Amino acid sequence: VQLQASGGGLVQAGDSLRLSCAASGRTFSSYSFAMGWFRQAPGKEREFVAAIGWSGSSTYYADSVKGRFTISRDIAKRTVYLQMNSLKPEDTAVYYCATGPRLRVELREYPYWGQGTLVTVSS
Repeated sequence: VQLQASGGGLVQAGDSLRLSCAASGRTFSSYSFAMGWFRQAPGKEREFVAAIGWSGSSTYYADSVKGRFTISRDIAKRTVYLQMNSLKPEDTAVYYCATGPRLRVELREYPYWGQGTLVTVSS
């Protein structure tokens, strides 16, 4: 399984960004895997941001992004998106996408990870 994340960049507080993560290669099943976004700020541990189930009808969000970020997926394109609105300086981090067989918020439940894309939010 290969995951390619993209869409990061430098924005100002209050701006929006949309991250994309395209999956390729062998997957657990084309229609039965969960995908998640995680982030790691400088000097901090990697943390959960959002996750979506295989059908797209079930989603989880970290409290810190609830109401501002929206996760979605296009099954046909094997792509998951993270729409980030009202960005804050504390959202600055490397954002990673990951995929696993179950919809969970724990990092250990996701065996496959992308390379990360940097999001920098200036004040």
